[in-house]
Amino acid sequence: MRVDHLSFEFFPPKTPEGADRLRAARRRLYACSPEFCSVTFGAGGSTQQGTLDTVAEITSEGVQAAPHLSCVGASRDSVLRMLEHYRSRGIRRMVALRGDLPSGYGLGGAFAHASDLVAFIRAQTGDWFHIEVAAYPEMHPQSASPRDDLRHFVAKMRAGADSAITQYFYNPEAYLYFVDEVRAAGVEAAIVPGIMPITNATQLLRFSEVCGAEIPRWLRLRLQGFGDDRASIVAFGCDVVAALCRRLLEAGAPGLHFYTLNQAEASLGVLERLAAA
Repeated sequence: MRVDHLSFEFFPPKTPEGADRLRAARRRLYACSPEFCSVTFGAGGSTQQGTLDTVAEITSEGVQAAPHLSCVGASRDSVLRMLEHYRSRGIRRMVALRGDLPSGYGLGGAFAHASDLVAFIRAQTGDWFHIEVAAYPEMHPQSASPRDDLRHFVAKMRAGADSAITQYFYNPEAYLYFVDEVRAAGVEAAIVPGIMPITNATQLLRFSEVCGAEIPRWLRLRLQGFGDDRASIVAFGCDVVAALCRRLLEAGAPGLHFYTLNQAEASLGVLERLAAA
């Protein structure tokens, strides 16, 4: 099965060894001809220089990079400097987010919501950037209700976002229902499913508790049944995630965005299974 719009997400490495591993992973993933690769931005801008360096490397490798830009703790001047930096280097794509709050960190900054940041980027740069925003098919964990979450998403799109990438999920119906709700609200922009390959059951279960992504009971029990058998977890995970991707694409999803965790193996395994379908 063909994926028309494919992208990968990376986070800035913290060590020289991590940077080398990421370069090796990128080389393998570039063989899949991604449309772009996004690079995360730490809470409160904690990985700002790492984001800048990784974006520069990806661009030098001939692939379009899409840096994340976060509201948390940001001033209008600091955001404007970042926009000017990326624009001067020919970056044409950006992921605008509210951002996660570090422990003990107040929101602060000039932008209360991602919609405020999107509107500012548009006002300052016109149509230069293709702006991606986040979507939450299973609801953002800090939203008061699904209705409130949908309202915030629609506000981001109306502020000037071009398209959206979802939080990862394993229930395809959550994505399909969310898209139906968004269309009913008058938003026609592309909503690309975020895909999390499965490589470590314990890590996935712990992270999903924090970010609000539901792990279906049958999937959780199967993963726990493999114990520490990582090879079996990866193989099973590739089968499950490939089936999810196939269902989404058949239902009309415009593409796939892989949260790689700076690894290539599992994402490639999923894509190989899709290609063979």
